[in-house]
Amino acid sequence: MRPQLILIAGPYRSGANGNAALIAGNLHRLEEAALQVYRLGHMPMIGEWVALPLAAAAGSKAVGDPICETFLYPVANRLIRQCNAVYRIDGASQGADADVRLAEELGLPVYRSLEDIAPVAATV
Repeated sequence: MRPQLILIAGPYRSGANGNAALIAGNLHRLEEAALQVYRLGHMPMIGEWVALPLAAAAGSKAVGDPICETFLYPVANRLIRQCNAVYRIDGASQGADADVRLAEELGLPVYRSLEDIAPVAATV
């Protein structure tokens, strides 16, 4: 098996009620999952890694402001179309659920457990 580009889908703002510390905790969970995927020999991707810098460049001042909203979900939508699979981590999230629906519509594998992701020999 070749290494895959795998989108990590899970809560980012969900359950945080705008609390920056809780949002940061959610991002940390996504990044921990990304690290695990990387250690399996794949390339992880988190939508916020792309969306947040783009939103900031466009003038966003805070997560959830109108400018930010024009990037978060559309970026994930474009990214999924470039990925080979989605890894859905635990936690309620309408956005992550939408990512899964799109992946399934596109015929991409959706992993719900790290054990479902086959390891590959990492190349440098």
